[in-house]
Amino acid sequence: MTLHRINPAELSPPTGFSHAVTATGSRLVFLAGQTSLDTDGKVVGDTLPAQFEKALTNLLTALRAAGGTPADLARVTVYATDVADYRAQAPELGRIWRRLAGRDYPAMAVIGAVRLWDDQCLVELDGMAVLA
Repeated sequence: MTLHRINPAELSPPTGFSHAVTATGSRLVFLAGQTSLDTDGKVVGDTLPAQFEKALTNLLTALRAAGGTPADLARVTVYATDVADYRAQAPELGRIWRRLAGRDYPAMAVIGAVRLWDDQCLVELDGMAVLA
């Protein structure tokens, strides 16, 4: 499997994402939206960084169960109930990402959501990975 991250000089420098990712491999893994639910289905964390860390951990747990690693992520979408807060917390969220998933960023988007499935959730992540 090969992922190639493309960041054209004609576009603004990416911070915490790649502008495009090409992928070759034999298996696609579609990852369902993950929030900060624990194994009992309870929301964990009162802050965006705490919930982001748990949601990302959950996403990566599903990916590993499918046989993948963070480096296999080709696309991640982040749904945030407060985009302004997400932008303000971006440096901390980037540190959490690098600690859990490394420095290779997939193609990403952050989308504002009025609310998520559980009222207490501030963020949800879903994704797609390509495995060999």
